[in-house]
Amino acid sequence: MIAAETFVDEARARGFARYTGVPCSYLTPFINYVLQADRLQYLSAANEGDAVAISAGVTLGGGRAVTMLQNSGLGNAVSPLTSLTWTFRLPQLLIVTWRGEPGSPDEPQHELMGRITPQMLETMEIPWADFPSEEAAVGPALDSAVAHMDGTGRPYALVMHKGTVGPYALREGVRPPSAPVGAAPASLAPAGALPSRREALQRVVERTPEGSTVVLASTGYCGRELYALADRPNQLYMVGSMGCVALLALGLALARPDVHVVAVDGDGAALMRMSAFATLGTYGPPNLTHLLLDNGAHESTGGQATVSPNVSFAGVAAACGYPVALEGDDPGLVDALLDASAVDGPRFARLRIAAGTPKDLPRPTVTPPEVARRLMSHLAERVAEPSAGAPAP
Repeated sequence: MIAAETFVDEARARGFARYTGVPCSYLTPFINYVLQADRLQYLSAANEGDAVAISAGVTLGGGRAVTMLQNSGLGNAVSPLTSLTWTFRLPQLLIVTWRGEPGSPDEPQHELMGRITPQMLETMEIPWADFPSEEAAVGPALDSAVAHMDGTGRPYALVMHKGTVGPYALREGVRPPSAPVGAAPASLAPAGALPSRREALQRVVERTPEGSTVVLASTGYCGRELYALADRPNQLYMVGSMGCVALLALGLALARPDVHVVAVDGDGAALMRMSAFATLGTYGPPNLTHLLLDNGAHESTGGQATVSPNVSFAGVAAACGYPVALEGDDPGLVDALLDASAVDGPRFARLRIAAGTPKDLPRPTVTPPEVARRLMSHLAERVAEPSAGAPAP
């Protein structure tokens, strides 16, 4: 058995300053220690897939992150682990608890996942090792993880057995930052005909200078149309990992508080992971802007309708704590959003747009790993580096 601080301090020495995940009783000492440690940050994610996307954003910003989850949560994390971290080569350290480990009595809901946990990781091409149970093994275990992450750009997992880490008490009153209900959502007057996606993206491009801003575009036609409009080194085009763009942006914005991060979302994607609104409303910094382009359809798969007309996304954002929450169908909403002051958190706007996509819309010729490396190099070269290992204030 080791002490939580032994592992966390060794990890901090190797650049791991940010932790996120979903609690498990095996992880309690870790979470309690990180919550109370100086110069470390723990984000409580709504689900394990959200946590993986947040850590990927930290990596994109040049940091190292640890994602902690119970093995039952591997099911929630499959999509971002296979289509975000694997595809874009954005590594992170996974600490996966082994509930239902064969030979270790546990609750019935853990039995099947306990049997197949190693195969799950191996099927996703995530190498793993036992979480160290002796102090002398901590450093070498972390060195092996870092060597794999740096050498391949892929995640690495440490699988934690029951009783590996000694208890660590949580002081009373330690809670996530408060996020009071934001102002009532504001609406811009209708503009008449709905703007096109291209018109909205053109305004985004005009308002996001390369030297100080990053634009992350959701999967599907959003990223493809942004690429066709203007392929710039400060942009990333999501593929797969539907619904993760705002969470990726959150991790990046926290890792790089000196950069304005703009996440361009879609209605289908936002509906898939509405848990992101609660997480961003609580932890989102003021250098994060969340713009949702809502055409009411899953357009890249044939135009099937979404339920977005029945949802006030700005109302959801305001209820979750976004200080600024706007919605409407006037393209000037983009300017209003980017001009809004949000000193205590992120800004959000939902712009209704017309369905329809230009014919022969090209796919990016830059591959996902290339676009990620390009953006990371751009951040390193064009914008001042953040202090090593220091979380955002």
